[in-house]
Amino acid sequence: VQLQASGGGLVQAGGSLRLSCAASGSVADMNTMGWFRQAPGKEREFVSSISGNSGFRYYADSVKGRFTISRDNAKNTVYLQMNSLGPEDTAIYYCAADRNLIPTATFRAGQGDSWGQGTQVTVSS
Repeated sequence: VQLQASGGGLVQAGGSLRLSCAASGSVADMNTMGWFRQAPGKEREFVSSISGNSGFRYYADSVKGRFTISRDNAKNTVYLQMNSLGPEDTAIYYCAADRNLIPTATFRAGQGDSWGQGTQVTVSS
């Protein structure tokens, strides 16, 4: 699976951005999709994941209530709507996918099968 992330940019604190990740390849390999981020000097961390039928969604505590993950299977695209952004959200955001029907702890630990290039999100205070 090839993943292409887009939608990053510079935004002021309190603002919003929507990231997109378009997938191509075997549909069976993109059942679970999700987002991770890596801030300067920090390890990559889980942000959110979603199952193939959108029935299961997980969020990191740090983004609950502010970020919403969704997907359009007709377009093989997953989205991350980010609201109430703060400087702590500044990072490179990566999308990932794997074949499990339901997002697993392994996936949330960063062990997804496929990864896209990152998109930079910068939030100014």
